[in-house]
Amino acid sequence: MPPELIAEAEHAVHEMSRFDAELGGELAPFTAVLLRSESAASSKIERLTASARQIALAELGPVEDGSDAPQIVANTTAMKAALDMAETMSPEAILTMHHALMARHDPDEAGRWRREQVWIGGPDYSPAGADFVPPHHDHVPAAIDDLVGFIQRRDVPALAHIAIAHAQFETIHPFTDGNGRTGRALVQSMLHSRGLTRNVTMPLSAGLLAQVEAYYRALDAYREGHPEDLLKMFSSSTHRAIENGRTLVEDVRAIRQSWNDRITVRRGSRTYDVADLLTRQPVIDAGVLAAELGIARGHVRRHMDALAEAGIVTETKVHRHGITWSALEILHALDDFAERAGRRRAVRAGHAPGANDTL
Repeated sequence: MPPELIAEAEHAVHEMSRFDAELGGELAPFTAVLLRSESAASSKIERLTASARQIALAELGPVEDGSDAPQIVANTTAMKAALDMAETMSPEAILTMHHALMARHDPDEAGRWRREQVWIGGPDYSPAGADFVPPHHDHVPAAIDDLVGFIQRRDVPALAHIAIAHAQFETIHPFTDGNGRTGRALVQSMLHSRGLTRNVTMPLSAGLLAQVEAYYRALDAYREGHPEDLLKMFSSSTHRAIENGRTLVEDVRAIRQSWNDRITVRRGSRTYDVADLLTRQPVIDAGVLAAELGIARGHVRRHMDALAEAGIVTETKVHRHGITWSALEILHALDDFAERAGRRRAVRAGHAPGANDTL
C-alpha cells in the first residue's frame, strides 16, 4: 500500500480507538445502541429496512408486520456471535455467525457452506454475462481455511488487514445468502481482535451506506488486484461513522438528562433504572422489566405510569406482545441516525440461485 494511504488509515484507526475510549466509562446504553445501529445499517446495504420501533418490537419476540425487522434482529445476533468469537476465529466460527443470521430465515442453509454455483448480476439461468462469478463451491472450504490463516496474522497494518479480509470473504462468497451481512460481522470481529474496539461497536456500515456504489466498485477493484480503493473506503467510512455515532450518543445523553427533570418520583426509585433501560432498549414490556431489572409484574404499573405521566413513554397494546411501552424520543434518535447514514441509491441487482444478497 502507498505510504500516504497507510498514514490515512492509521489516522482513521486512531480516531476509532479514541471514540471507543470516550465511551469506555459509560457502556450502558451505548454498547447496545451502537450494535443495533450497525446491524440496521449493514442490513440496509442489502435493502433490508425497518424503523427503530419495528426493530425494537422484533427484539421482544415474533412480529407479523411484514417488515424486515426480524432479519435485522438476526443480524444483531450474528454480530454478537462474531464479537464473542473474535479471539478464536476459525471456519467453525464463521459458520456459527452465519447460522445466527440465517437460522430463522433459511434454516436449511444456515451455517452451511454453499453447495451450488452462484453469481451476481446477469440472468437467473446462467452465469454468462454476470457481474461476478465466485469460485466453484468445491473450493470454498479451502479458500476459507486460507482466509482464516490470513485473519490470524498480525504483520499487516490493522485497517488494511480488515479491509482485505472482508473483500476476500465477499470474493469467496461462501454462502448462498447472507454473505454481505456475515462479511460485515466479520469486520466487527476483526476490529475487536485487533484491539481497535474494546468497548463499543463501530458503526462502520453506516459510513459505507452513504456510498454503496463506491463500496461495490472498491470490491470489484480488489478482485482486479487493486485493494487501495477499499482501504480508502474503510478509512473515509470510519470518519463518517464516528461523526454520526457521536451525534447519536449526544442525542441519547441529552434525552436521558431531560428525563431527570421530568420524573417526579423520589431519587433512587427503580423508576430511574427503568429510564436507564429505555435508553438501550426503547420498547419494553413486563417480561423485559422482570428479566433485566427483576421488577415483578405486580410492580410494573407503578414505574411505567410515572414515566407515562412524565411524557417519557407511550403505552400501546401490541398483538402477541400484550402491553408495551415505547420511548419515542430514543426511537426518533435512532431513526435520525439511520437517516444521516444516507439513503440507499439504486444498485446493481444480484441474481443467483437461492441468493438475495448483492454481496
